This record gives sequence, C-alpha cells and structure tokens, in this order.
Amino acid sequence: MELILLFGVLFGLMLLGTPIFIAMLASALVTLGVTGLGSATVLPNQMASGVGASQVIAIPFFILMGELMSRAGLTQRIVDLLMFFFGRLPGGLAHVSVGVNAFAASISGSAPASASMVSAAMLPSMKRAGYRPAFSSAINASAAVLGPVIPPSIPLVFVSLVTSVSLGQLFIGGIGPGILMAAALFGVIAIQAHRGRLPGRVEVRDRPDISLPRLVFRALPALGAPVFIIIGILGGFVTITEVAIIAAFYALSLGLIYRSIKLSSLPQVFAETSVFSSTIMMLFAAVGGFTYIIAVQRVGDQVAEFVGTLEVGALGFLLLAMLFFLIVGTVLDAIPAILIFLPILMPVAIELGIDPVHFGVITVVNLMIGLITPPVGALLFVLMKLGQVPFGELVREVFPFLLGLVLALLITVLAAPVVTFLPELLF
Repeated sequence: MELILLFGVLFGLMLLGTPIFIAMLASALVTLGVTGLGSATVLPNQMASGVGASQVIAIPFFILMGELMSRAGLTQRIVDLLMFFFGRLPGGLAHVSVGVNAFAASISGSAPASASMVSAAMLPSMKRAGYRPAFSSAINASAAVLGPVIPPSIPLVFVSLVTSVSLGQLFIGGIGPGILMAAALFGVIAIQAHRGRLPGRVEVRDRPDISLPRLVFRALPALGAPVFIIIGILGGFVTITEVAIIAAFYALSLGLIYRSIKLSSLPQVFAETSVFSSTIMMLFAAVGGFTYIIAVQRVGDQVAEFVGTLEVGALGFLLLAMLFFLIVGTVLDAIPAILIFLPILMPVAIELGIDPVHFGVITVVNLMIGLITPPVGALLFVLMKLGQVPFGELVREVFPFLLGLVLALLITVLAAPVVTFLPELLF
C-alpha cells in the first residue's frame, strides 16, 4: 500500500510536468502523512542527510570546470590535433567528432554539455565539408553519450552517493566501456564511409602551417585537466572533491592565460554554475526523504525475494535490469532514474554476486544510450535544434549508431572484466 502510494504520487506528478525534485518530495510527504511512517521531523532531517556527503561538493566544481574549459576555447585545439591523424581517412571529420566528444567527456561529465560544446565546433565544419546535416547531428548526438561514462562523470558521482560504492573505482571502471563504445561508433562510421555515404579525405597534413609538434604543443594544456583527474584518483593524493577544485582552478588559469576568459565574465560563469548546481542539490535533498521510505519498507528485500522466485540467476537479473534501464532511460533523465531505482536494485545485484562497480557502470551506460533512443531521447531534441534538422531524418541517421552502442553495451554486460579489470588492477 505504502509503495503504491509513493510511486503513484511520484509518477502522477511527473506526468503533469512537475519538476522531479518537487514530485519526489511531495510523494514522500504524502506517504509519510497518510501512513504515519515517521514524525514531522523525519522528512527535513532526511533531506539534510541527502546533501551531507562531502563528495557532493565535487559536482559543482566539475560543472564549473566544464564551463570554463568550453569558454577557454580549448575544444578547437583538440579538433585540430585529431584532424592531423583522422583527416585523411574517409569520413575523417566524423571520426574527429567521436574523438572530440571523448575529450569533452573528460572535462564535462554531462552528455548535454558535451553535445553542446562539441557541436558548436563540429557542425559548421562538417557542413562545409559536405556532410549531410542529419548525419552530422546524429554522430554528435551518439558520441555525446560517452560523456557520462568516461571519467569524470556526474551520473557516476550520483551512483556512488546512493550506493556507497567507491567513486574512484566507478570512474576507472568507466574507461573500458567508454573505449568500447567509441570503437563501436568508429566502426559504424567506417562502414558508412566504405559504402560511399560520407565525404572523402581532407588533406590537412599538406597545409604548410600545420605540423604535429605544433599541434601537440597547442593541445597539451587542454589535455592536462583529465590527466590531473586520473592521476589524482589513482594516486590517492587528493580526494575527489579536492581534484575537482584543482581541475576547475586549472581551467580558469588557462582561460586567463589565453585571454579567452575575461575577469568581467566570471560573475556570470559562477552564477550560471551555482544555479545549475543548486538544482542538483535539491535533487539530493529530495532523494534523502524518498529513499528513507524505500529503506523503511525494505523494498530491496522484497525485490530480492521476487527475483528469487523467478530463478533467473545473476545473468538473467543483469539482462532484465539492463532492459529495464534502457526503457527507463528513454523517458526519464539519468540522474532521477539513478536516484529512484538504483538504491532498490543494487542490493539485489550484490546479493546475487554481481560486482557493484560493474552494475553501477553498466546502469549509467544503459541510461546514456536511452538519451538517443526515440521517441523521447533528450539528446535527439538537443541536436535537432542545434543542427536544424527534422526529427524523423535525425532518428534514421542515429539508428546505426544506436545499434553499435547497444552491441557495446551487451558485450559490457556479458564480459564484466571490461569494467572491473582496471579497478581491480589499480586499486
């Protein structure tokens, strides 16, 4: 009865267009009031505990770092470097788009942020090179899903906070699937280029003003931020919050040195970051009260008992859970989906002997693929606006990339070492 009321109010309010954190708080408040599961002070106390973890502070600094790196104009330096290697391949700019998105992933941790950052640089160049606008938008949307898989990743921070799984291991665990997903996108591009559906080579190397040492020298500062983050995590010299602060300061220093960021623009940057971060903090506060009811009702135990009656085993549970998250990811943003469902399913996965790092990472991969899955995929609408293309054309061009990513997901689900090998080796 309590769970029906909790989720009934939650999804009812969401269908009415209520912001997710208000819907979660309202459903928790109504359930507490009707069922008497706790006193009047339970909800505010649980909300305070929801934002009490020290790792939460890392989120606004990762967001600030991505914003500063974007404003510093460092994306174009990476584009130029990758063009030196991929420009002579058929479909070279499409390959570059994947590579630049992988880089943007390492500084933004957000798929929409990566899509906006890279598309601003890549879409005009691809149009001038003769790429179909729908294809250009499709590859940028598909490559943007790498963002929350390759560290640092905002969704993986949420996974760590709601499940107590090591954030460092989750970050390192995302590297393998990120590489596999990028390889799948490269493969689809190569097939389309072989079929003659993409423009030919761009002879970048023949330009006398471009040399590899110069391109590497210009790109090195941009590559420094992800290097700081990975070294900090692996070396244990700093906490995840401290490395986020250092990376944000590094990005600010680069912008000021290159004079691409003016001191007068900093108040606006800080204000925009604060507003965006505050919405995330409200989500954390809301999930504190919401998960209290889930814990009191022992929902995880009930789900575990139900899975036991199905007798599907660990692999069967993994496949069912991944199918569930794929469907959820098409209609619900990744962060609310993690906050609502992962505290329920993670204990079941652990009880079945599934590695929690593996389960946490593939959950995020699932939800990211949902961002480009029609009819609701959020990234499709972002790129539809950025690329000025009809939705139907964009969906047709995205479909081969979607199949490639689903294949990469299936390999990651069936082969746990894709996720767990590096964390076990390094930690």
